[in-house]
Amino acid sequence: MPISLPRLNCLSSLLLVLGLCASASALCADNAAASKAGKAQQHKTGPKKVVAKKKTSPEDQGEFVNFNEWKEVARFMDEMVERNHFSRSELNSLFAQTRYLDSAIQLIKPAPSNKPKNWFAYRARFVEPVRINAGVDFWNTYGVALARAEAQYGVPMEIIAGIIGVETVYGRNTGNFRVMDAISTLAFDYPNTPNREARMAFFRGELENTLLLAREAGIDPLTLRGSYAGAIGWPQFMPGSIREYAVDFDGDGKIDLRNSPVDAIGSVAHYLAVHGWQRGQPVAFPVTVSTENRQWEGMLNQGLEAKYSVDELRAAGVVLPAVPADLRFGLVDLQNGTNPTEYWIGTANFFAITQYNRSYFYAMSVAELGRAVAAARNR
Repeated sequence: MPISLPRLNCLSSLLLVLGLCASASALCADNAAASKAGKAQQHKTGPKKVVAKKKTSPEDQGEFVNFNEWKEVARFMDEMVERNHFSRSELNSLFAQTRYLDSAIQLIKPAPSNKPKNWFAYRARFVEPVRINAGVDFWNTYGVALARAEAQYGVPMEIIAGIIGVETVYGRNTGNFRVMDAISTLAFDYPNTPNREARMAFFRGELENTLLLAREAGIDPLTLRGSYAGAIGWPQFMPGSIREYAVDFDGDGKIDLRNSPVDAIGSVAHYLAVHGWQRGQPVAFPVTVSTENRQWEGMLNQGLEAKYSVDELRAAGVVLPAVPADLRFGLVDLQNGTNPTEYWIGTANFFAITQYNRSYFYAMSVAELGRAVAAARNR
């Protein structure tokens, strides 16, 4: 069956639904006890790190380093003073209180490449009774806001609920790392990976957004808590996404993704709408592929977009169910370890979800959790 999102009886008079942001790498329902996995490599231009004597919780563990002596940090502060008119003395004071988090370094590292991907195992982490039951409670509590977001942005209620459930189990696991610590660590000492420079540039941009966000909201940046990658609140938005896509959906005059589930609902919907969600379209359809005509293999890993017509897919050996002939699709492979791979075709809406987290597994989990919550609620 296609994942196309059922209508809900109590809200059938309303229009359609909603959209979202970007999370950082993971399904950031924070691993609550990230133990240090070894000493972080010393920054090339930084001094020796001094380990803090007292640590309060696994998420708070970190090394007090003199970030002010790191050349890249000094250059970053110069830019903040020039571009955004921050006080240099205030920045010096802030970075003097910022800690280096080896746990963030260890958690951001990619999984071993020799470990096979397993969709069944991944799905089981997110489409399971605890999240489904919590999702029903969330929907029952915030159904009016979900319906309003669907009507305004065109994103179905179950997709919004699916994202917030996958990200934080409906606000239960929003992360307890200090955002300044996590983002500063990754901005100036990202692990040695092929995309290290690009990732450091990304996190430096998010560090700038963290400082701007705190200034705009009138809060101390050291009070912001989130995931090991710096994602914040119920929907796990990065600071830059909060500034660009978050909305004041509860109408109280401020945007607060940490304490307002209603703001989170509207912000997720807005994010998805901006990133290509098409009102009324399905999400994905299961397909099979030919073992003789294997032209379909060339359609895999061709970017996060729906680019192929029905005729092109059929000509390449993809066996399709009844699908809308006027839509474009992308071919999606969900690997199952040593078991057979599942194949799906995703619409523009499937790939809109991947803009929140660039993973086929993630997008399918969001759709399936949302569908499971809707089904449980309607029993």
